Amino acid sequence: MEKIALSVMAALLLLVFIQKWYDVPAKEPQMYQKILAFGDSLTFGYGAEASQSYPAYLSKLLGVDVINEGVNGELSREGVARLPLLLEQYRPDLVILCHGGNDILQKKSLEQLQRNVEKMAVLAQQSGSDVLLVGVPDLSLFGLDVLPLYERVADRHGLMIESDVLAEILSDTTLKSDSIHPNASGYAAMAQALYKVLQNP
Repeated sequence: MEKIALSVMAALLLLVFIQKWYDVPAKEPQMYQKILAFGDSLTFGYGAEASQSYPAYLSKLLGVDVINEGVNGELSREGVARLPLLLEQYRPDLVILCHGGNDILQKKSLEQLQRNVEKMAVLAQQSGSDVLLVGVPDLSLFGLDVLPLYERVADRHGLMIESDVLAEILSDTTLKSDSIHPNASGYAAMAQALYKVLQNP
C-alpha cells in the first residue's frame, strides 16, 4: 500500500509539473529604467510629429521614459563622437542603436560604417548598457535588404538585434512618409517590433 501511495503521489506531482509547464505566462519585457534611443532621422522621427517617433511609442508600450537622441542627417562617424557624452549624461540601462542610413545614402564605405557601428555598440557596453541594434536596409538601392554588417556586429558582441522591421516598413507605402522614412504608423510598427525583441532578449 505504501508503494502504491508513493506512486500515486509521484504521478500527481508529475501532472502538476506538466500543467505548470504549459501554463507558463508570457515573458514580460525586461524592465529597463532608463533607455537611450540613439541614431539619426529614423530615431528622431522625421516625417511625423515628435509624439509619433518610435521612442515616443516605445515609451508608452514599456511604461518608462525612452530618451530620443536622434539627429537628422547624422553620419555614423559623427555618432561615434556624440555618443560618449550622452552615455555619461544619462547612464542608460539600454541603448537602442539605429544608425547608418546617411552613410548608406551618401555611399560611404560600408567597412567604415561597420567599424563605426561597432564602436558605438562597444562604447555603450563599456558604459554598462545593454544594446539593441536595429538593422538598416540598403536605402541607396531601394532593394530593402538589410545590410549584413548589422548581423555581424550583433553576433560579434552578443547584442540584441531587430533586423527586419525597417525593411518591412519601407516596402509598404502606407507606412512611409517618403521613400526612406516611416510615417506615424510606421514608427508605431517599429516600436512594436522592438518591444517584441525586449520580450525575448
